[in-house]
Amino acid sequence: MQATTLRPVTLEDKFISTQGRVYLSGIQALIRLALLQRQRDAAAGLNTAGFISGYRGSPLGGLDEALWKARTHLDDSHVRFVPGVNEELAATAVWGTQQVHLTGRAKYDGVYALWYGKGPGVDRCGDVFKHMNFAGTAKHGGVLLVAGDDHGAYSSTLPHQSDHLFAASMIPVLYPCNVGEYIELGLHGWAMSRFSGCAVGFKALADTVESSASIEADPFAVHTVLPADFVMPPDGLNSRRASRKRSCRITRSTPPSPTLAPIS
Repeated sequence: MQATTLRPVTLEDKFISTQGRVYLSGIQALIRLALLQRQRDAAAGLNTAGFISGYRGSPLGGLDEALWKARTHLDDSHVRFVPGVNEELAATAVWGTQQVHLTGRAKYDGVYALWYGKGPGVDRCGDVFKHMNFAGTAKHGGVLLVAGDDHGAYSSTLPHQSDHLFAASMIPVLYPCNVGEYIELGLHGWAMSRFSGCAVGFKALADTVESSASIEADPFAVHTVLPADFVMPPDGLNSRRASRKRSCRITRSTPPSPTLAPIS
C-alpha cells in the first residue's frame, strides 16, 4: 500500500498560504483580507500600503489582539495597525489615509484602509463618515468600515444595527454571511470604494466573525469586474484638490441716498 504524503501545516498558514485551503476564524479573515489586498495590488503593478484602526467592542473585541499577534505578517505586507483612542479618532485617521496623495510626493501609490468598531461606535462616527464619504476615497486606496452589529443585544445594553446609519451617510453596505465571504466581499468592497469614491460599510455579526471555516487560499480566486459602460465625470469620483478657486461674489445695487424732508 502506497503511503500518502501530507502537506506540512503550521498555525501561520491562515495568513501566508497561497494554495490549497486554510482554516481560520472571521477575525483572522479580516487580517488575511488586508494581506491579500497588498498581494493583489502588487500583481497589478501597484505599490500600496494598508492601514487599520478602530476601537474594540464585541463581536470585534478580539480583533486588536489578533492584529498584534500578526504584526510580523502585517509589517511584511506594509500594513500598519494603530488602535484608536476612540472610534472617532480612528475614523479620522482612516479618512486621512485617503488624502496622502494630495499632500505632495507620496511613498505609496495608495493606502487602503479598514476601520472597525461596535455598532454604537458607528453612531459616534456619523459626522466623520459623512465627510469622509463626501470628500471621496483615493483611486488606489479605498475604505472598508467594519461594523460589529448586535441585533439581539447579546453583549450590548440595546440591540443595534448599522445599516440605516450607513445609508444616512450614503455609504453602501456589504453583508457577508460566512467566513469565506469576509474575503470575497472584502476584496470587492475595496474595489467598489476605489471605483466609486465611496467608503463601504461591512457588517460583522457574532454569528460569522466568531465562527471558523476552511476557505480557498488562492489570493486571486476572487475576480472583480468593474463597469465598462460608466462615463466618469471630468474630475473623477475620488478625493482630489479643487480644480480651481471659487469665489462667492455678491452683486447688489447701491441704495439711493435718503432724502430728508425739509423741516417746516
